[in-house]
Amino acid sequence: MKELCVPVPHFHDSQIAEIDLKVNGDRIIYNFRVESFPWDAVDELAGIDADPVTRSLARITRLREAINQYDKAWELIQIFTPDENAKHIQVLYRRRK
Repeated sequence: MKELCVPVPHFHDSQIAEIDLKVNGDRIIYNFRVESFPWDAVDELAGIDADPVTRSLARITRLREAINQYDKAWELIQIFTPDENAKHIQVLYRRRK
C-alpha cells in the first residue's frame, strides 16, 4: 500500500476529516477520525503508588480495552506516541468501506 502524508491543520479530537482522492480519474473517499483515550490516569488498574511497570501495564490494558470497545465501523490505523507527561493518547481511525 502506498502512503500519502496529508497535513490537516486544526484537526481536533473526535472530528472527522474527509479525504477526497482521485487516482487515474477514479474518485476514492476516506474518512478519518482522531480519538483521545485516557493515558496517565489513576484508577483501579494503577493506584497513586504504583511502580512504573504496573503503571505501564495499566496504560496498555486501558488502551486495549478502549480500542476493542470502539465502534466497529472504524478501523484502527495508528496509535500516536504520547508526550512524556501526557494525560491522553491519540488514536487514528479510518471508516471501513
